[in-house]
This record gives sequence, C-alpha cells and structure tokens, in this order.
Amino acid sequence: MKRRKPMNRNPAKQSGSSDRPPGALDRDIQAKIGDQLRAMHDDIVNQGVPDRFADLLARLDKPDTSEGQ
Repeated sequence: MKRRKPMNRNPAKQSGSSDRPPGALDRDIQAKIGDQLRAMHDDIVNQGVPDRFADLLARLDKPDTSEGQ
C-alpha cells in the first residue's frame, strides 16, 4: 500500500500570504464593502418613511376607543 503525503490544511501559509485565517478578506476589500454598505444605508435612510406607513403608525399610536363600548 502506498503512503499518502499529508494534506496541507492551510495552503495560504505555504504560498507566503499573510497570517489571516483562510477565507478572510483583506483590509482593502473589507473597507470597500463597508463603504458600499454605508452608502446603501444612507440612501435608504434619506428616502424617509412612506406616507402610508406614517399614517399607519399614527393610527396605531392613537388609543383604541372601541374597547369600552
């Protein structure tokens, strides 16, 4: 029976890359993703609440007067 070579569990270590875990993104990519997420969030926040939702919330905030009848 032939002996198998041990499998390399962390190929990134052998290729001379950084000490980050396998599958981790480098800081530049993380920064770009963060910038895009912030821009999307700001766009959504700036859209405001649609009138129909604001009306619904206002109606839900009013006390229910039909309970005591």
